[in-house]
Amino acid sequence: MDGSSPFSCPICLEPLREPVTLPCGHNFCLACLGALWPHRGAGGAGGPGGTARCPLCQEPFPDGLQLRKNHTLSELLQLRQGSGPGPGPGPARAPEPVAPSAPPSAPEPSAPCAPEPWPAGEEPVRCDACPEGAALPAALSCLSCFASFCPAHLGPHERSPGLRGHRLVPPLRRLEESLCPRHLRPLERYCRAERVCLCEACAAQEHRGHELVSLEEERALQEAEQPKVLSAVEDRMDELGAGIAQSRRTVALIKSAAVAERERVSRLFAEAAAVLQGFQAEVLAFIDEGEATMLGRSQGDLQRQEGQRSRLSRARSNLGQVPEADSVSFLQELLALRLALEEGCGPGPGPPRELSFTKSSQAVQVVRDGLASACTSQWEQLQGLGSDEDGLQKPGTEADAESQDPESTNSLESEAPRDYFLKFAYIVDLDSDTADKFLQLFGTKGVKRVLCPINYPESPTRFTHCEQVLGEGALDRGTYYWEVEIIEGWVSVGVMAEDFSPQEPYDRGRLGRNAHSCCLQWNGRSFSVWFHGLEVLLPHPFSPTVGICLEYADRALAFYAVRDGKMSLLRRLKSSRARRSGTPASPVDPFQSRLDSHFAGLFTHRLKPAFFLESVDAHLQIGPLKKSCISVLKRR
Repeated sequence: MDGSSPFSCPICLEPLREPVTLPCGHNFCLACLGALWPHRGAGGAGGPGGTARCPLCQEPFPDGLQLRKNHTLSELLQLRQGSGPGPGPGPARAPEPVAPSAPPSAPEPSAPCAPEPWPAGEEPVRCDACPEGAALPAALSCLSCFASFCPAHLGPHERSPGLRGHRLVPPLRRLEESLCPRHLRPLERYCRAERVCLCEACAAQEHRGHELVSLEEERALQEAEQPKVLSAVEDRMDELGAGIAQSRRTVALIKSAAVAERERVSRLFAEAAAVLQGFQAEVLAFIDEGEATMLGRSQGDLQRQEGQRSRLSRARSNLGQVPEADSVSFLQELLALRLALEEGCGPGPGPPRELSFTKSSQAVQVVRDGLASACTSQWEQLQGLGSDEDGLQKPGTEADAESQDPESTNSLESEAPRDYFLKFAYIVDLDSDTADKFLQLFGTKGVKRVLCPINYPESPTRFTHCEQVLGEGALDRGTYYWEVEIIEGWVSVGVMAEDFSPQEPYDRGRLGRNAHSCCLQWNGRSFSVWFHGLEVLLPHPFSPTVGICLEYADRALAFYAVRDGKMSLLRRLKSSRARRSGTPASPVDPFQSRLDSHFAGLFTHRLKPAFFLESVDAHLQIGPLKKSCISVLKRR
């Protein structure tokens, strides 16, 4: 049957079977549309693969369209088949006459398409109109129908006036790449100003006035430049190959050196432990020996004194038992008592003035302190913070160099003029793609926490568990200064690593509760600083304007209270410098210890300004960096 007949399906070219009528008025077989849509990835009308369109006129289908059988047209087809291939009843057909049938010699597209053997090499593009599993190689692809057709199914494009205007190109495996993603039209022009392929709509709108050429003309020009580009690519690949080989040798060297050094360190630690254990055994043996010597002497004196006392007591008792008339016994017992009294006369040796072994603990304490001091000193030298004669920079020299660095604010006192910081001013714009759904943005400068979630578009960088938002742009060098105005509620301001996952849970994703961020928090009563889950309260009163100064080169972050053009330092976060030898250690500060061990690692990432609105009434705005810092918002 002729594919142009109103009773023929434009896809299979057969008489309509279970006809369905699309909103545009064109009729198709239900099975043909069902076979065409899955190939196009639409998954049906309005499916997840994109908006389905009419294969003839390209009018999009409404989302959720349910295709139903056209019973009136189906009955008309049955009546027409029963009365022969003549014209059907008048009310159910168009006024134009039915086109004559195709000549017998024409190929029958609806006949089973026996698959031909594919040529060796890559599998060709298949016809989208052939039955599934028996598709012939496509001859051309239609950029208007978004489908590829074999020679048999190209007949409607050659005969139908409505299809002759479609653009046919050699078979394309991915047709969607040849369409404009915005207008869904074929890409026919090339913009040399922006180096992109365009459709006619883009050329007439956004790229008006640009130098536009046809794709064929640009390809001819680029093909002429291709040998030069390929030569440059080959040279670059050779350079990269040499660099890769060198890098691999470096990696292997680093790994082997690390293994050897790890073995040497383990052996030295084992030897040091053996030395300590030997020293411990000697000290304990010394204590045992001193105890035995002094204990034996003291116990001998004790036994002697106890024996003498016992003899005196016995002689006195015997003297008291002598009868009055027995003079001989009296004289004998009295002599025995005098002899016992004279025996060992004089005071005993008395307690020793000092126990020799009691100095052992002092000696061990000296060893412990010396070992701890040596470990601290050597560890600081390993980190490059110490001051030895092997080329390490001395603290005094480093401090002098730091004070002379115009990009450093470390030399400033607790109060400094605001004009100094304004030369490092950084304009912060809030990134709406990172804002939590419970944050409402006011342009790019203001943000407020709300109770009802806002329907923001999906974004991989959006926070999902914390009411936080980041600033646009990443900071990775130099000094930056910006200001924040606290309007209401609990607010935290600081920095966060660009690669920190916004899907982290609430306990680890909040600003300052991890090693990838730090902040200054106002909790309604006082200021405090947070880093890696530790908090330090600050004694300073409330200041509605807070200045943040990020010194990337110095690996420091400072928070200031801004009042009347003056800057009052709230807290400067930085790893502490190494102590000079002989300087007593300060009491252990857990927060500073955490800074010393982890804060420098924060600066190995690109950082972004970060804001956390914790309370339900929290509200802040990025401050205007002007000479006169006057807020247009209400103050507390």
